[in-house]
This record gives sequence, structure tokens and C-alpha cells, in this order.
Amino acid sequence: MSDRETDYDVIVVGGGPSGATAAHEIALAGHKVLLLERAFRIKPCGGAIPPCTLGEFDIPRSLLKAEIQSARMISPKAQKVDMPIEGTFVGMVDRDEFDPWLRLRAQRAGADLELAAFKKVEYIDKTTLRVTYVSKDEDTETRTATARCVLGADGARSQVARQGIPKHADVPWVLAYHEIVEAPEAATEDYDPERCEVWYQGGLSPDFYAWVFPHGKSASIGVGSAHKDFSAKKSVNELRAISGLDTAETIRKEGAPIPMKPMKRWDDGKALLVSGDAAGVVAPASGEGIYYAMLCGRLSADAIKNFLVTGKASALRAPRKRFMKLHGRTFFALGLLQYFWYHSDKRREQFVEMCKDEDVQILTWQAYTQKKLVKKKKKEHLRVFIKDVAQLLGLSKTAA
Repeated sequence: MSDRETDYDVIVVGGGPSGATAAHEIALAGHKVLLLERAFRIKPCGGAIPPCTLGEFDIPRSLLKAEIQSARMISPKAQKVDMPIEGTFVGMVDRDEFDPWLRLRAQRAGADLELAAFKKVEYIDKTTLRVTYVSKDEDTETRTATARCVLGADGARSQVARQGIPKHADVPWVLAYHEIVEAPEAATEDYDPERCEVWYQGGLSPDFYAWVFPHGKSASIGVGSAHKDFSAKKSVNELRAISGLDTAETIRKEGAPIPMKPMKRWDDGKALLVSGDAAGVVAPASGEGIYYAMLCGRLSADAIKNFLVTGKASALRAPRKRFMKLHGRTFFALGLLQYFWYHSDKRREQFVEMCKDEDVQILTWQAYTQKKLVKKKKKEHLRVFIKDVAQLLGLSKTAA
């Protein structure tokens, strides 16, 4: 334990779903928290969250802009496969509203929120960290604050991780870019306000996918790719034209890197931890990140509360261990899916064809909406595995 009095118990860098969730739960426990948010900027995001998020994190249903009832998978040959969601839905949020709500909740729990750009984190003794940042709340000025613990939730290119995590290395990422447009007032032949569209076409994305996701009165049209010479804006323009949304008024445009693999280490062994995109917790293949970011924020909050009470640095190793125990296998499986099925248009065609299968649809939606698999459905799991392998080896009757 430190004898030095600090300005805060915890400084959280980054006010997205992960950082805001952590700040809320740490402050709720009575600890003094400073939450630094760079610019209240909006991350490019399809905005999908599983319905279990509402109950697990006490999110009001009123924040949902749409409740999706099906997904349409579109192959390189324009084959369209609809996957209805039976008995539940996929919630759609607008990060322009969702993130500020989470930050406000953290404030109401007692956290101080400051608009600021993080610059530096350093130890001034064995147990005290000092964070340097440029405040933008009033007059732009450089400030410092001390804390017993720092949580970096500052995105895929986390400066906290770069400065503080030993042997930090860049994780694989894709550049996500989307345009939020005004949605048609009613359903059209090409657009349904209760249906997500996922485009698996190499012309739109050579290694990931493109999407059209309804957000109520608006829609997200986006794409992701890790190719450096890929033009995301050109691809989105093409998708807007294909979807009949080329004349829709553009509300805003956003782009940012999305990590595709959890970092091997999330703490520095002393008093610094990273969470959310900074820790790499975005699902491969799907790019889903909001739920995992919030879960990561909660696990980080639990660890930090333990650390503040015990003073044991080993407490900060818990979030990664717990997260990987819960979802490590899922991330591994999705990584393989992305590697094999996104490799070429031939395989993308096979993948979309496979999505017609009822077993595949049931297990996909059950795993997504509940974030767990039903152990009783062992036969369904086996059948899906066999079909998956058959498709990959070209042993099925599916057209390639």
C-alpha cells in the first residue's frame, strides 16, 4: 500500500463502452474515479448488441434504435440467404447516444468526467501513477493527476498500452469505415428496417465483409479490411448504390481500426491495466465489440476493486484469465472461420450457402444472442462441424 495521497484511486483513459462501464462500477463501489474522454468522438460501429446485454448491464430497452428480426447474407454471386431470428432479436444502438449515456451513468455513480487528450502515464513511486493529459473542458491546458491504478480503455491503438504494457505488440486489426445515412421511411425492395445485411463479396471487402445495419431513423453502411491499399470510401459508395441508398442524406462519416485478436497480456504487473479494444477484445470474423468491451470493463472493474483493497498487483491478471475462460474458445473458432471462409470468393460463396442450413442458423443465433452454447445440443454441434468440414474440403453438393 502507498503512503502517498493521490488525486484519485483510479484514472480511466477512454470513455467508450469499456471505460465507461468500468468507471461506473468502480465509482459505484465508493472509489474516487477520473474518466478521461478524448473528444466525445463516435467510433465506426454497426451498433449491434445481443439482447443479453440489456439484463447483464442494466441497459434500458429505450436505447435500442431497432430490434432486428433477421440477417441477410449476400454472396459474391449475389445469392441471398435470410437467417430469421426465432424468439428473440438483435438490438441496434447508435453510439452517438449510447456512449454518452454510459458516461453519464458513470458520472451519476460519482466519477469525474473530463474532456481531455491523454499524453503520458508514468510511475512516480512504486505504487503511484501520474497521468499527463491536455484538458479541453475549458481553456486547453496540460494537466496532471495521480492515482493508485490506471485503466487504459483508449482503443485499438492504445497509447496507454504502448507506454505501459511490457512487450506490447500491435495486434492484427482491420480498418472499419461507415457512413450513417437517413433511412427510408418505409421498407423498400432493397432495405428492411428490421433486417441486417452482411455482404461477403471480395469486391466490397477482400478479407472481411461489408454491411447495411438499420438504426431506426438512420442506417449504418460500412466495410472493414486489413489491406492497406483498400479504399473503404469507394467500397461504401458502391454498397450505397447497390442498396439503393446512394441518394440518402449522409449524417456523418467515421473510421477507425478494429482489433482482431486479444493481447497476450493486459497488465504491467504493478498498477496498470488495459481493457476493451485496447486489450483486443473484438470478435474475429464478426467484428462484434460492444458486448465484449462492456464485459471486459466489468471484469477490469472487479479486478481493480480487489487491487485497491488488497494492494496485490496479481489481482490485475484476473480480467484476461476470466475473459479467455468465458470466450477464448469462441474467439479461436471465429478466428479460424475468418481465416478459412474469408480467404476467397469461392469460399465466401460456400460459406453463404452453408448459412441456409437450419442447424447453422439455430446455433449461430443462440450463441450470439445468449453468448453461450446449449450443451444439450451436442448432435447439432456435431452436424454443423461435419458440414463445415465438408464445405471446406469441397465434399458437399454445394455450388462452389
